[in-house]
Amino acid sequence: MKKLGFGLMRLPSLDRVKSPNVDMEQLKKMVDLFISRGFTYFDTAWMYCGFASEPAAKEALVSRYPRDSFTLATKLHAGFLKTEDDRDRIFFSQLEKTGVEYFDYYLLHGIEAGMLPTYEKLDCFNWLLEKKAAGLVKHAGFSFHDKADLLDEILTKHPEMEFVQLQINYLDWESEWVESRKCYEVCVKHNKPVFVMEPVKGGTLANLPAEAEALVKAMDPQASASSWAVRFAASLPGVEVVLSGMTTLEQMEDNSAYMQDFKPLTEDERQTLFKVAEIINSQIAIPCTGCAYCVEGCPMNIAIPQVFSMYNEDMRENLAEKGWTINFTNYELVTAKGGKASECIACGQCEAVCPQHLPIIENLKQVAAHYER
Repeated sequence: MKKLGFGLMRLPSLDRVKSPNVDMEQLKKMVDLFISRGFTYFDTAWMYCGFASEPAAKEALVSRYPRDSFTLATKLHAGFLKTEDDRDRIFFSQLEKTGVEYFDYYLLHGIEAGMLPTYEKLDCFNWLLEKKAAGLVKHAGFSFHDKADLLDEILTKHPEMEFVQLQINYLDWESEWVESRKCYEVCVKHNKPVFVMEPVKGGTLANLPAEAEALVKAMDPQASASSWAVRFAASLPGVEVVLSGMTTLEQMEDNSAYMQDFKPLTEDERQTLFKVAEIINSQIAIPCTGCAYCVEGCPMNIAIPQVFSMYNEDMRENLAEKGWTINFTNYELVTAKGGKASECIACGQCEAVCPQHLPIIENLKQVAAHYER
């Protein structure tokens, strides 16, 4: 299997505010290019793109290609589980939504300390093994969003899990919150293959500050910023596939081109990327990856990842000189279709599902103070 995977979480959209409105024609072109260049791995989940990702996979991929020409992964999320019956209800609905008879890879989704008790109480690990024994799942694993110590406990208790999906990128490599390096080392210790998510950290590593961009351009003027991030993750021993949540055909063109004949990073290139990380970490205000888990269920319909992205862009600007940026207009356009940051009622549902464990409520107050003066 080639090391680039197509993450179906940030699909091209006909309306950037209403993300489930998938641009199917562009998606089909992206799928076609991906497969034509020899890549096979597609990753979706129950609630991606407002529950539209799995049906989109059926229309753009499953209905158009032989089953043995691709591998498909999807996931079961604890947030939608109340009883043991919910496991099968969701699973068989996923088979129907994607149009396949089995999943090549199936994951318990986004395990962290708050969700683990649900997976354990509803016996999801054994349930997943039963699906594997029945031929409905080829490989059983889980994705993980917590500290390395907890990951070690899980793999010690559940050695039957075949692989782990981790958030790995050079910005989070030494993060005290994400612990990319430490979690990776736990998987190496347990001899578990690693599947990588968020290698570009929701686009953060595709759009670098000028000082950081100069460092990567000095290494190769033709290489995109995102290519260094994907290659960083793919260069780690034991990494099977690196998922990229591509949104445009241009992103697919770039990623599939340099990953066709993948070249691991040199040690000098790795060290340069760590210098880039230091520059970015000194400037980033809210380390949001744009996964949008927080959006579903927000009672005020606030486009949280989008307003955080705007805020981060503005915090890198010299506002003392500019005083105004285009994001003040963008903020009005986005919040006209949803809630303003100031309308947050602090219910906490967003923070409960955030894989980055961000203080979203306090961050929204910062956004409101900036844009709603």
